[in-house]
Amino acid sequence: MKSATAAACGCDAQARPRKAAGVDPEIKLANLHRLRRIEGQIRGLQRMVEDDRYCPDILVQLSSVQEALRAVGQALMRNHLKHCVTQAVRKGRKADAEAKYDELMDLIYTHAR
Repeated sequence: MKSATAAACGCDAQARPRKAAGVDPEIKLANLHRLRRIEGQIRGLQRMVEDDRYCPDILVQLSSVQEALRAVGQALMRNHLKHCVTQAVRKGRKADAEAKYDELMDLIYTHAR
């Protein structure tokens, strides 16, 4: 049985795990490349800490990782808007669209920092 949130989701999501209504292959590929690069940056940060590198140098690299993660988040949000939200609105069911709008507002307020 679907939960109330999943039933109202334009993604036609199951209770768990939920899946996107559609994934832009270019966005997915770009995100995977970014995440692999971020993974390498994290390993570099670990080495910097292990090697007692100068704190400001570590902080600069940390900032770079945070920005890279933000870029992945923005691309994911774009995909969600392009596919899941658009699908919910196009279906024409007001309850689905309203649930998707509420979900978007929660995402924006939670992750737009």
